[in-house]
Amino acid sequence: MTLRIGNASGFYGDRFDAMREMLTGGELDVLTGDYLAELTMLILGRDRLKDPTAGYARTFLRQLEECLGLAHERGVRIVTNAGGLNPAGLADNVRELADHLGIPVRVAHVEGDDLTARYPGSLAAHAYLGGFGIAACLREGADIVVTGRVTDAALVTGPAAAHFGWQPGEYDRLAGAVVTGHVLECGTQATGGNYSFFRDGDVHRPGFPLAEIHPDGTAVITKHPGTGGFVDVGTVTAQLLYETGGARYAGPDVTARLDTVRLTQDGPDRVRIEGVRGEAPPPTLKVGLNRLGGFRNEVVFVLTGLDIEAKAALVREQMEAALGKVTEVRWELARTDRPDADTEETASALLRLVVRDPEQDAVGRALSGAAVELALASYPGFHVLAPPGKGAPYGVFEDVYVPHGAVDHVAVLNDGRRVPVAPAAETLVLDDVPEPPLPEPLPPGPTRRAPLGLVAGARSGDKGGNANVGVWARTDEAWRWLAHELTVDRFRELIPESRTLPVTRHSLPDLRALNFVVEGILGAGVAAQHRFDPQAKALGEWLRSRHLDIPEALL
Repeated sequence: MTLRIGNASGFYGDRFDAMREMLTGGELDVLTGDYLAELTMLILGRDRLKDPTAGYARTFLRQLEECLGLAHERGVRIVTNAGGLNPAGLADNVRELADHLGIPVRVAHVEGDDLTARYPGSLAAHAYLGGFGIAACLREGADIVVTGRVTDAALVTGPAAAHFGWQPGEYDRLAGAVVTGHVLECGTQATGGNYSFFRDGDVHRPGFPLAEIHPDGTAVITKHPGTGGFVDVGTVTAQLLYETGGARYAGPDVTARLDTVRLTQDGPDRVRIEGVRGEAPPPTLKVGLNRLGGFRNEVVFVLTGLDIEAKAALVREQMEAALGKVTEVRWELARTDRPDADTEETASALLRLVVRDPEQDAVGRALSGAAVELALASYPGFHVLAPPGKGAPYGVFEDVYVPHGAVDHVAVLNDGRRVPVAPAAETLVLDDVPEPPLPEPLPPGPTRRAPLGLVAGARSGDKGGNANVGVWARTDEAWRWLAHELTVDRFRELIPESRTLPVTRHSLPDLRALNFVVEGILGAGVAAQHRFDPQAKALGEWLRSRHLDIPEALL
């Protein structure tokens, strides 16, 4: 009864050949593809403004043109959220493609997530649906299921519920599938991609992950034989911590308790997930609200050689008059220069100017003209990385919440029948769990000033304007030190950008992990490009590079 579910996409633009690789690399029952993210919904919303028939991930159709026959021959069902803002449109296009190729497939889609009409001024407002709409499609015989905005884990919970006959309320089984889905959703991040200890294996071309799911909700994360990358407790831990908050990981069908997850190495490239407990979902559904925030422009001045600070001050003063009426002005000086450098590039620093305003002209002509006019009249060696443009629109993301019953969750079958999906019958308010006790500290001993990354891994990511940084230890001894050393105050000391922001620490002892949530560090979300690393992808690696007094016994 084991269900084998693979993943072939972690984002819109992921490896094109992954679908073929997963279909030909080994046995599968279901192949999923995750194409959506907060930024993707904004991109698709802008596509839909230009063409009302657009709004879905076009890459999926091109992949399917090559691989639909393979999936049909092997009896592999495909479940994807590539429908984006227009799942019905993508489903129709898949049917047309199948007819053109002469392949008999039944295509169903899930709808009800689109709440844009309820939020005037929004470009896209979509509720995160659960997996039971997908399950309804599969139970009625669909070969391909297309969704819009569902939770990423729903691409796994839906097929698992359909295959094993799970019903709403079987929280432990559903929670196990949610955790498994969270591990699979970002593709090769579970097989060595973007991994702190990437030198532990060959990650030049990691294979995509798959899960062997059992009727009780336990699972084994693995990959097809002979593919690149590697799967171990560390790679799975890293992905479990990605874009999470506290011990309760909420979804529309179930709240999974991350503090109950147990991971064990089950053989080469095999990690077992077990022990996951589930609770009723929260009373509300999350709605991702995207809107246009105004217009943005930037210019990067290159400062070379001596007097870097004075050169930066000069150009800032020269630009001041042109920027006086701009709503938001931000300067950042990146000291990438080195003394007595042996190349011009390594002798140069970068001064980045970012401007935002509701009006395009304010950040277009005003910035472009003023910057270009300085070409022969500013600091010695004046040049910019690229001439400023006319200003581009930027997006703003925020979360709002609606009751479960406010959404018409519907499975639309191949023959046009519409199967309503009932909202959650039982809910539980989402409270923080009490902090677990700390382990016994290490005995006193000699220490050495060294980077945190020598004894801990990290993975970071974004949720709207907030960032999370998950940090885990590789040994019990390192965990005993980390749990006491890396407090909120120490985190703020190591990450100065967080010192004025709310920071919350969550402890997950069974994973030997701490998860920090930094509120507001990303401003209005990734589309607003508030900081140098707008999705906080490298925030964890910055933290690992910071130096602390580490016990020599751990080094």
